[in-house]
Amino acid sequence: MLMTVQDFETAARTRLDPVHADFIAGGAGDEITVRANEEAFRRLRLLPRVLRGNTERALDITVLGSRARTPILLSPTAFHKLLVEEGELATARAATAAGAIMIVSMASTVAVEAIAEATRGAGEGGDPAPLWFQLYLQPDLEFTRSLVRRATDAGCTALVVTVDSPVRGAHERDVRNGFLDLPDGLRCEHMVDPREGGRVRPIAMSAEISWTHIDWLRGITSLPILLKGALHPEDARLAVRHGVDGLLLSNHGGRQLDTVPATVELLPEIHAAVAGRIPIVLDGGVRRGTDVVKALALGASAVGIGRPVMWALAEGGEKGVRRLLELLREELDQALALCGASGVQDLTPDLVRAPVWPPADASAALPGGAVS
Repeated sequence: MLMTVQDFETAARTRLDPVHADFIAGGAGDEITVRANEEAFRRLRLLPRVLRGNTERALDITVLGSRARTPILLSPTAFHKLLVEEGELATARAATAAGAIMIVSMASTVAVEAIAEATRGAGEGGDPAPLWFQLYLQPDLEFTRSLVRRATDAGCTALVVTVDSPVRGAHERDVRNGFLDLPDGLRCEHMVDPREGGRVRPIAMSAEISWTHIDWLRGITSLPILLKGALHPEDARLAVRHGVDGLLLSNHGGRQLDTVPATVELLPEIHAAVAGRIPIVLDGGVRRGTDVVKALALGASAVGIGRPVMWALAEGGEKGVRRLLELLREELDQALALCGASGVQDLTPDLVRAPVWPPADASAALPGGAVS
């Protein structure tokens, strides 16, 4: 019985090529940040309220004009056709059924137009959940402009611009496994360039990308723009000054610069830096409904999940992702009830504690007054 995210991972690994399992699980360098994202949530404690008289919980949210029935978004993840034949089509239908926002990866193996079409009629009442589109700004600005136009024409309601990748992270597992490109028959559909006879372009990681490019992007689209990967509070303040509409607080799942802090550790500082002027979606290490509660209480408007979606997709395709989202929704609803909350709007920082170890009076608690 699949009862946790770990269960999905365990089941998926029995079906997957070990090379592809390593692609999902792996990160940069020693994978310190990969582990830190989950460990940081485990260290936080919830301090519930009681006798609040709430019989039902409201889980729906609106972020940048996009309405969803759950505060759990699907973060952009690449290459879903590595896992199941339908690829991102299966993921999108599951997200729509759950009323969850899906962020379509620029490295998707299905084109955004087909993904948008797959969501139509798949949601409650026949309405699709919103799609957002993840974008790596390319030095070829005309190609970038064409991607923005495609996403807009397909009905995407926000752009999520990844800004933490001036170069590629050191994915040592993939290098050891020789997994350096997609197998024959698969391609990044958004990198097909009709100007060059349908050549599939590589996604350029460029150190020349700057705030000037964000200003340029702001000038060519009316869609809300979120920055994904800004971790420093000063960059968060700069984002506000440059007209950015939101932040996806992400360390790329530990896949870019290793040893950066866990995102939930940074959340209070980033929240203070933007001072409520723009919403924050937290990505990284969310594995339980209690993790969602902690992030929302500390100032996030929503959370994103990446690897759990990939494990669920590999385990059971569309049904696997639907079950995962149902499971996390059930856990979130239970955690809200146990915290005395009537909905996500009731979650406040006073519900979260970060234990300090050793405690201030540790010397008195240990034999001989020693501190170890």
